[in-house]
Amino acid sequence: MGCGCECGHCGGETTSGNGLAGKTFSPVEILDFQEGGIVSRSLLDGEGGSATLFTFDAGQSLSEHKAPYTALVYGLEGEAEFTVGGAAQQIRAGRMFVMPANIPHSMKAETRFRMMLVMIRE
Repeated sequence: MGCGCECGHCGGETTSGNGLAGKTFSPVEILDFQEGGIVSRSLLDGEGGSATLFTFDAGQSLSEHKAPYTALVYGLEGEAEFTVGGAAQQIRAGRMFVMPANIPHSMKAETRFRMMLVMIRE
């Protein structure tokens, strides 16, 4: 199960059997970059929402799409440009951005980019 948006890149592993419950971990330890690609891993996925880690190689992008839920993007490493409702936002390590539900958005990794996406289902 993915994060719930329509991007088609969120087919990350579900939490059942992922071995993370009750453990401390670093996003770097559990999800690596793939040359020329986008990688995702589901951390949590339930009725109330989901948390998914993503890595994007430099230059990788997600085309414009909409999600039916409000989302929080937390930049963990690198830099990316998100365009939400026509407005560009730079996200880099340590920065967060709230994306409202049902607003068209896209993104492009300016450098190798690692992020966590938290979707809140209402």
